[in-house]
Amino acid sequence: MEEKDTDVRKEFSDFLEKENAIRTALTLFDWDNETLAPEAASWRTAKAYGVLAAAYQELFCGEELGTLLWRIREEGSRSPLEKALALRTERERDKLVSIPQEEYRRFSELTAVSVQRWSMAKKQNDFAAFAPTLEELLDMQRRFASYRAKEGQTPYDVLLSDYEEGFTEKKLDGFFGELGRGLLPLVQEVTQKNKKQPVSCDFLFQSYDVEKQRHWNKWLAAYLGFQFSRGVLAESEHPFTTSLHKDDVRITTHYYKNNLESAIFSTIHEAGHGIFEQGNSEALTQTILGGGSCGVHESQSRFYENMLGRSRAFWTPIYGRLQRSFPEQLGDIPLDVFIRAINRSEPGLIRTEADELTYCLHIMIRYELEKRLFSGQLSVKELEQEWNKWYEEYLGVTPKTAGEGVLQDIHWAMGEFGYFPSYALGNAMAAQLYAYMDRELNIEKLLQAGELLSVSEYLREHIHRFGASKGMEELLSEITGEGLNAKYYIEYLQGKYT
Repeated sequence: MEEKDTDVRKEFSDFLEKENAIRTALTLFDWDNETLAPEAASWRTAKAYGVLAAAYQELFCGEELGTLLWRIREEGSRSPLEKALALRTERERDKLVSIPQEEYRRFSELTAVSVQRWSMAKKQNDFAAFAPTLEELLDMQRRFASYRAKEGQTPYDVLLSDYEEGFTEKKLDGFFGELGRGLLPLVQEVTQKNKKQPVSCDFLFQSYDVEKQRHWNKWLAAYLGFQFSRGVLAESEHPFTTSLHKDDVRITTHYYKNNLESAIFSTIHEAGHGIFEQGNSEALTQTILGGGSCGVHESQSRFYENMLGRSRAFWTPIYGRLQRSFPEQLGDIPLDVFIRAINRSEPGLIRTEADELTYCLHIMIRYELEKRLFSGQLSVKELEQEWNKWYEEYLGVTPKTAGEGVLQDIHWAMGEFGYFPSYALGNAMAAQLYAYMDRELNIEKLLQAGELLSVSEYLREHIHRFGASKGMEELLSEITGEGLNAKYYIEYLQGKYT
């Protein structure tokens, strides 16, 4: 019996090594495609990407793995880690087995070129040029989800569960309904107040040397706790984070000559993701449980970006350094004026540059549009017009171009329908975490002293080391004694903006 058990463990370990090797190669293709690859290379590279993706699917769909998972279930007496790895593997197998191989390969090849097509269309403000690709991606994902849907489950529910297990349309409708009731009146109140008493922020939009911004942002990421001995900071059109394992974590940002805060808060956001990845336990990194669920991941990036990065306590020990880096623009700007500027609330067009108060409205718009796309109530052809209508209704602003409107995000170009709610869930989880952590740590005092390591260590111990082995509800229950509760986020914003 013991010998059989050893054989099963060895076979499963061999499978996990193969899975990790192929996934690592695909990750490197993705990284290269969005950072350094020349535009002309994408369609050729897509063929190699498609072959690797097909090999990944074949690895999961083979009879050998099915037999191995059955033996693991039958023999029982596994450690919690082994059970979690087997369960995640089984879920991934169920997902991939349901999709015909030719269709899966076609989708993989398409996503390898679709990001380049999106980037070009965004630069040219031409939604019509990208619409056929988007329609193909949507059709494929809708079809794949229908293959996988269980009784009573909608195709959109299937995709939502991929990003944060247990969250369905019904559950998210309740969550966003609560946010809307709490935030929409507050947004209107603050917007009217700001018309009477506008916040000075012109100094953030002067000319800022990009090379100096690069130097500052690299220092900032390290100050937050991102370890450059185990990671890199690069540039891309849309900032993102990826990793091969905990010792090779890659984050990007995007610099604008006339917008200082954009790169600063993108860097803080992505550093939050990166610190999470670097904090994975040794047992989980380079396995299918490395990283973390999407909602939990976004909670960490938003925690660093907003809960820490927009606080006065965070900037108290480092604002002088920022002033010395840009003396002409910031030398005469007091810290209090800077803090008010980076915390101003004004309805805008761009999600990634939205303030905390209006941010979730951007997510609610995308959520409503995705639901309609998947239910067939909305076509891709109507998407840009509908996008503009919702922005006018929710935020009182209308995009003048597709680049600042329907083409501003990369997610749909990657086929990632169902991801956007993760940002709002992450915001809510971040506020809930902060409320409980502050009772134990006195976070403001730590930030004023520049002691971010204590904050990161707490998060590593309670969240980061678990990778994707635990989801949002489980982690929150263990830390706070309750599941996700939107009231903390609403109360946090009400307290801050009133």
